[in-house]
Amino acid sequence: MVANPAEPVLRLQSIHRSPAQARILSAALGLFADHGVSGTSLQMIADALGVTKAAVYHQFKTKNEIVLAVAETEFAQLEAALEEAEAEPSRERAREMLLRRVIDVAVGRRRWVRALQNDPVMVRLLTAHAPLMHVMDRVYGLLLDDMGNGSKVRMAMMGATIGATVVHPLVAGLDDETLRRELLHAARRLFDVPGVA
Repeated sequence: MVANPAEPVLRLQSIHRSPAQARILSAALGLFADHGVSGTSLQMIADALGVTKAAVYHQFKTKNEIVLAVAETEFAQLEAALEEAEAEPSRERAREMLLRRVIDVAVGRRRWVRALQNDPVMVRLLTAHAPLMHVMDRVYGLLLDDMGNGSKVRMAMMGATIGATVVHPLVAGLDDETLRRELLHAARRLFDVPGVA
């Protein structure tokens, strides 16, 4: 999905949540990571917080709103990384910066990545949400040399490779720094992104 440039797009970092909403989103994120979106009920979120379901409904009208709000909060980190990279005059350095930050976020949020990749409800909601897709379009625009089929396949492989690697059982015992370093090294080779000192 490519965002319509004529429509103003919400900047994810500009979204402010109340403390009550932030607590709900934190609890929901953990539950989504453990049980998936479909396996998490509003009652489970309320129970995790020690509040009533009505208290959760007071902050968010539907579970889908919670899913999107959790995603917006998480994607705001990617948006911040993207803005830093877009400000870099060297395209090569910008690509390296963005690749590093994508890997940093993926490694640091392994449980969230599992929920993002494997839950069909999550995937369906995210791909229909314009602000999230706008961030991804900008990521693709910076990392891809062109929008040809080969570049699209390489980008899909990069996303799948990073996402699948951080949640793979073989790396479960690796500390974050080791996983980050090895993943960056492999991603540079696999996707021909040169390292920049």
